Amino acid sequence: MEKTRPIASHDGTVLSSADGKVKVHIQSISACATCAAHAKCGFAESKEKNLEIPSADWQTFTEGEPVTVHIDESRGMLAVWIAYVLPAILMIATIVGFSLAHMPEWIVVFSAFAVLGLYILILYLRRRKVESHFTLTVTKH
Repeated sequence: MEKTRPIASHDGTVLSSADGKVKVHIQSISACATCAAHAKCGFAESKEKNLEIPSADWQTFTEGEPVTVHIDESRGMLAVWIAYVLPAILMIATIVGFSLAHMPEWIVVFSAFAVLGLYILILYLRRRKVESHFTLTVTKH
């Protein structure tokens, strides 16, 4: 079996481990957050997240222990397709299709947003299925 490369990793701290899951606290910081002028420009982002990650060796993790959370490269690319590429294709196809049908502009715009809304609704309704494709792994430092 070919081992995949991690595409994204975040350092975190174990909050708890029980019932086959490790709960990890991570702080996601954008690249510009380390810039000296980030406080003045307002573009820097910092978000705190708590993740529950299934782990076969959950008993080996202790509260307060530093860990790293990973997602593999193929799953990261799938996330890019779901979050950016497919919605863009759907919107562009809707705009082109309705424009070629000589629809009024307001109908074209409304239809594009309606298709995007429907896509988001479908993702929301299928979120458990979608989430099952994105497995995170947690490793000790």
